[in-house]
This record gives sequence, structure tokens and C-alpha cells, in this order.
Amino acid sequence: MGLYSMALPDIGEGIAEAELEEWSVKVGDIVAEDDVLCAVMTDKAVVEVPTPVSGKVVWVAGVAGDRLAIGTPLVQIEIEGEGNLEGSAQVAEPTAATKLDAPAVAEIPTPLTTPPAAPTVKHPLGAGEKPLAAPSVRKAAQDAGIDLRLVQGTGPAHKITHDDLASYIAHGPTVGASTARRVEGGTDIKIKGMRRKIADKMALSKARIPHITVVEEIDVTDLETLRTQLNTSYAQDKGKLTILPFVMAAIVKGVAEQPEMNATYDDEAGIIHQSHPVHIGIAVQTPNGLTVPVVRHAEAANLWANAAEMTRLSSAARSGKAKREELSGSTVTITSLGPLGAIATTPIINHPEVAIVGVNKMAVRPMWDGSAFQPRKMMNISCSFDHRVIDGWDAAVFVQRLKSLLETPALLFIEV
Repeated sequence: MGLYSMALPDIGEGIAEAELEEWSVKVGDIVAEDDVLCAVMTDKAVVEVPTPVSGKVVWVAGVAGDRLAIGTPLVQIEIEGEGNLEGSAQVAEPTAATKLDAPAVAEIPTPLTTPPAAPTVKHPLGAGEKPLAAPSVRKAAQDAGIDLRLVQGTGPAHKITHDDLASYIAHGPTVGASTARRVEGGTDIKIKGMRRKIADKMALSKARIPHITVVEEIDVTDLETLRTQLNTSYAQDKGKLTILPFVMAAIVKGVAEQPEMNATYDDEAGIIHQSHPVHIGIAVQTPNGLTVPVVRHAEAANLWANAAEMTRLSSAARSGKAKREELSGSTVTITSLGPLGAIATTPIINHPEVAIVGVNKMAVRPMWDGSAFQPRKMMNISCSFDHRVIDGWDAAVFVQRLKSLLETPALLFIEV
């Protein structure tokens, strides 16, 4: 018998570490060649890691949520024949290099047992039940006309003290005291997987990018009329259009006039890279958190092509099947909460980009046309910019250009 040690393999160019998403095996399991050992998450995607050998798992590095450096030990497997470790009978001890943020363990821990219940808290007593209190407290309650059965006791065995009685007299009974019980403690939830990637990304963006957000109100009545007509005429053959493909078309025209918006900023090198192609990131909510698949070359596609690609990528992201290259390389991003959206938002820029366009909820509002109020479909857009490289004036010009394009949708289809 020999001992085979497998390191975490190189899973992508430029990736130095990965997070353990979940284990498919535990210590003691028998595995066959090409069986999946675990899934790891990078900044780009979730990747399954197979075993190159068959045998018995005798050691694993870390638990879900731990970050491991590429090339460090991942598992050890007892195999037939000669292994790749000298002194094969010895299981490797975890080292400081094995993981990046938590101790490695020899096996996957068993599920936690049910936590002990919070201490029982006394609730108001029913008729005939006698509260626990000293005679002096009873006398004081009687003099004050207080029914001690309604008073919460904080003393041993919920004994009512003078302080409890004084608090009741000062503040009255606890709201809902006749039916509710107080609870103690809480639940600690480890941030891991996609949620940690989101947290790291947001912290990086807010820490390094001074944001400026411009909110503008847009009359999308004509745009919605056009969208309805196009869907009525072409949805069966070309697919249904949401408002986002029109926003994408407006961005394409807007950044053609202001290329500094379609850019990334390497603040360490002091270089702004203005991109000629327009690769639009679409923020998508998935079961594991927010992710941003990328519609590439939006400038070269029409409304339906961009809509179809956006639908495909969103579906892949939600099912966890999006490829690494489909989740990177955006040059400007759109974020939308759809019908749940607010009146206005303050989007966080998708680092290292310099601009993000937030689409807010659409609603019919009475708008003054100069002689009377008219019902119009209105929608706010909230656009954030990297104030290090985008001046407020330029940000306002860009937002006004988006406004004019979306309020007069015919301009989206005119080449000048």
C-alpha cells in the first residue's frame, strides 16, 4: 500500500487561491479515478476537482469556506502499489501553507448537534398561579394596585424583585407580554462561498473607489409603447424584449460619445484602459448571491441578439453553469432590481470599472405637460461613477444622454 498526496491543481490563469465550496468525499471513503473530490470556488466560477487515482481517502485539507493556495496539499489517498510520499504510513500534518484563513482538519466534521435551548423566560401567569415574590414586594404591588402575575421576574427562578415592580410601574407591561416570550442568543453564520466573494468585491470597491451617484427621472412612456409593439409583432420569432436591451443600446451610444465611461482603472499602475468593444456586465441574483455575467460586444448586436445572450447568461449564472470567461471582462455594468426596485438606489461600481447604470422601478405618475397633469410611465436611473477619473460634469452629461435616448427611443436606431 502507498500514500498518494494530491495538491490543489491550477484551475485558471492567474488564480493563486480558491475557496472550498463543498466536499464530495470524507475520510474513509473509497474513490475511483476521476471521481469528484470537491468543488472549489474562484473569483470566476465553481470548479469540480476530480481524483487522478483510486483508493481510500485518509486525509483532507480544510472544510467548506476555507481558502487554499494553489499547489498546497488537498487530499491524501491510500492506494495499491507505491505512492508519491515517502514513509507512506504517515498522514501529512497540516501546515501553515495548506490554507489561508482557518485550521485544516483531518476529516469533514459531523453536523452540529442541535444547540441547547435558550433559557426559559417566565411569561405572564394564568389565573390561580402564584408569582414568586418577597412579602415586601407583594405589599408594594398591592398598594400600587398591580397584579404581580403580569410582572416579569428577573430574579432567581423568575422571582419578582422591587426593581422589576418599579420597572413595570414606570413602563407598563412588555408589549405583547400576554402571548410572547423573550428569547436570548442568536445564530452565527460563516460567510463563505459566493457570499464571501460578493463581500470581498463590495469591500474592495467601496474601499478603493470614491463613488459619485447621479439620479435622473426618465419618461419611458414612448419606450414602453415601442417595446409592447415589438413584442406583439416579433416575440414569437425573435423572443421577448425587456427594458434592459434598450438600456444596453443607450449605453452603447452613450459610451461612443464618452469613451471614458467604458473603461477600467488600474489604480496601482495609474492606468485607465478605455475599451473599444462594449462588454456589458448584467448583475444577476442567483441562489448563491449576486454574480455578473458579461454580454460581450454589445455594440455589434441588435436588441434581440443582446436580449437572447442576456437571457442565456442569466440562466447559466442562476444554475451555476456559467463559465469563468462568461463572468469576467466587463467594461461597464447594469444593475436592476426589476419590479422590486426602489425609487432610487446607489449602485456600487463593479471594480475595476468606472461606471455602473442602475435601473429602478417603473411607475405611472401624474406629470405636468404645461397645461394639465398627464399619466406617464416614469422610471429613475441611478448611475455611479469613479470620481477619481470621472468628473461630476461628465457624469451628468452621460446620464442626460441616456435620458434623451430612452425618452426618444427612435434615436437608438439612428446612425449619425
